Amino acid sequence: MSAGRWYAARTHTAVRSLHGPDGLWEVALARPHPRLRPGVISYRGFRLALGTPRRRLEVPIGAVTLLLGFGDRLRIRGLTGSARPPVSLVSVVSGLTTRPVIGEHDGRLAGVEVLLTPWASFTLLATEQHELAERALDPDALGTGAGRGRWDRVGDLASALGSLPRWSDRFGFLDDALTRWSDDGPQCSPRIVRAWDALVRSRGRASVARIAEEVGWSVRQLENRFREQIGVGPKAAGRILRLQHARRLLAAGRGQAETAALCGFYDQAHLSGEFKAMTGCTPRRFALAGAAPLPAHSGPPSAARLAGEQTSLVLAPRPPGQRTVFAKAERRR
Repeated sequence: MSAGRWYAARTHTAVRSLHGPDGLWEVALARPHPRLRPGVISYRGFRLALGTPRRRLEVPIGAVTLLLGFGDRLRIRGLTGSARPPVSLVSVVSGLTTRPVIGEHDGRLAGVEVLLTPWASFTLLATEQHELAERALDPDALGTGAGRGRWDRVGDLASALGSLPRWSDRFGFLDDALTRWSDDGPQCSPRIVRAWDALVRSRGRASVARIAEEVGWSVRQLENRFREQIGVGPKAAGRILRLQHARRLLAAGRGQAETAALCGFYDQAHLSGEFKAMTGCTPRRFALAGAAPLPAHSGPPSAARLAGEQTSLVLAPRPPGQRTVFAKAERRR
């Protein structure tokens, strides 16, 4: 594809478009309105019209993902052997997870991806977060009783976004919609926000007992409220944040032994084991796959969900009888 360029479509919006013989690839990035931050982390719009299917490995991050699709379906599955059932959806909500997934589409996809802190997701989506953890779900299939109306609006919101002509219009519309959801939704406990922030600041290393003491709860109270308003327990959340920090250090050129020490792993073997359990491969394999050039006619690299961090890998179609970087990992899981 030809080289693209970034330009300001409006204040706080940047769009990059690539056109070439392989098709069209467009990504739009914007920060949510200040009244929504820091709970709403980022907006990422995208439009793909590629000539070939695409397959991506997505690894755990410390955020809830709400994909408002207005194009074709996205297929999501766990690695081979995973208990996670495959799904095929236009719009998707995914809570915190400790396991990788593979997303696949036929080359045509469009939508807006919204990243949320887990506590903001509890308010905006009016759903106990354990219902979203370790899952990829259709937002319109969730919710009963008082929350039903909110979920009924998700499909309408996605359709409305798709009908707007510019990314700047979509992001402004989304600001207004999420502000209304925030005003109407159940408020997260301020103690949970403090506890989550403490865990994030420590990059997942703070002990559960210390955090519970800081916010004035027992360990059991903290664990129960984490499950309700974060989605997973504080130990599992710490694992996700520690691995996220380890990926950043490795991408910055730190060695595995140094990374293990800085992130609080027992040793390099402990880091490698956690890395494999949560990404499907060892740190070295992940780095090699990320650095490897894409196959011909696969289009440009995918934009990461978190700025400046490798959160996904574009996987080449697997030729018959040929093992790829992840073939062994997929068979074992």
